[in-house]
Amino acid sequence: MWFKNVRVYKLSAPLSTDMAVWEQALTEFRFTPLSAQDAVKSGFSFPLHASIKQYCHACQHMLFFAVKRQEKILPAAVINEEMQPKLEALEQEKGRPLSRKEKQSLKEELQQSLLPRAFSRSTLTQGYYDAENQCLVINSGSAGKAEDVLALLRKALGSLPALPWLDNHKLNAHLQLWLQNKALPQGFVQGSDAELKAPDEEGAKVKFSNHLLTTTEVQSHLEDKLVTSISLEQHEGLSVAITDDGAIKRIKFHDLITAQNDELGWDDLTVRLDADLLLMASALNSALLSISQQLSATD
Repeated sequence: MWFKNVRVYKLSAPLSTDMAVWEQALTEFRFTPLSAQDAVKSGFSFPLHASIKQYCHACQHMLFFAVKRQEKILPAAVINEEMQPKLEALEQEKGRPLSRKEKQSLKEELQQSLLPRAFSRSTLTQGYYDAENQCLVINSGSAGKAEDVLALLRKALGSLPALPWLDNHKLNAHLQLWLQNKALPQGFVQGSDAELKAPDEEGAKVKFSNHLLTTTEVQSHLEDKLVTSISLEQHEGLSVAITDDGAIKRIKFHDLITAQNDELGWDDLTVRLDADLLLMASALNSALLSISQQLSATD
């Protein structure tokens, strides 16, 4: 429920905010379990709770959704063990080593035959459309996983004019400033974690954890390295790590935020989860807005 890593995308055109439209669209691409021969399958699931059968959940100006991905697990060691005797038998039959293409074909056939016996693993990725700020927030630090969610949304909604929320050039310049404790987003102070890397292809890397970042030891690395990640904190709000590709990672909500709805209890699951979602998204939206405004201030 409380997002830990996010990818954010700005929209160049607004999406519908009609929950009925979203519910119908997402239902058409709902998740169905893997069949015996399927290797992987994705579809929309229930964002609030498995017992609350809604594919879209509206909360003020936000629409929440979730994508479930299920995949078969075939360890490389298992495949290799099964493949070796078949490979040797084929090479003996043909009287020559198999070509790379033949080995790949054999491996694919073997994988397909093993699928019915493989274990499956499921993951759930939540996200929401913020109509007020015209953005999509995906609960994943992985660009690939977030793009998979966007691809499924695009199929369901028919159109999704979404681009990463931050300009990488401006972000890289600000990361350097933030490590110098300059031009921080409003409401944020410098945290205690940072990572830097020299710009050449095999450049040296350095990582600081629970460290005072204003010390000469840290600052001297700015002479020949670029900041790839830095932590920022709000007083009694969020702490985050911002990376040079625009991801917001290691999100932690202050106890004063997470405890605000404790008086509601859990007797009514829908009411409590709805309240927690609103609390989480409001705090996160405020932080994201502050970060993006700071980068836009140089336009």
